[in-house]
Amino acid sequence: MRLIMNEQYPWFVYILRCGDGSFYVGITNNLKERFEEHNSGEGAKYTRGRRPVKLVYKEDHINKSEARKREIELKGWRREKKERLIAGFLCPEE
Repeated sequence: MRLIMNEQYPWFVYILRCGDGSFYVGITNNLKERFEEHNSGEGAKYTRGRRPVKLVYKEDHINKSEARKREIELKGWRREKKERLIAGFLCPEE
């Protein structure tokens, strides 16, 4: 998965698979930097004790508000549904 900054859609919703197998869902406007923060222990409190983390999914969003709405939606999903999204068996719109 390429970590790039998309000028047209500067906000990302992302899913990390933590070292313990759990998922972490977040948003950022700099995916590369935020990923490095998570793996260095400077990211979210949740990921600090669950390193290393691996980026397994990302979506581009046009603004922070849309990204935050999607983050909240994904955080409400059960693990199985997140796994289907990551695997490509579930469309992002579903």
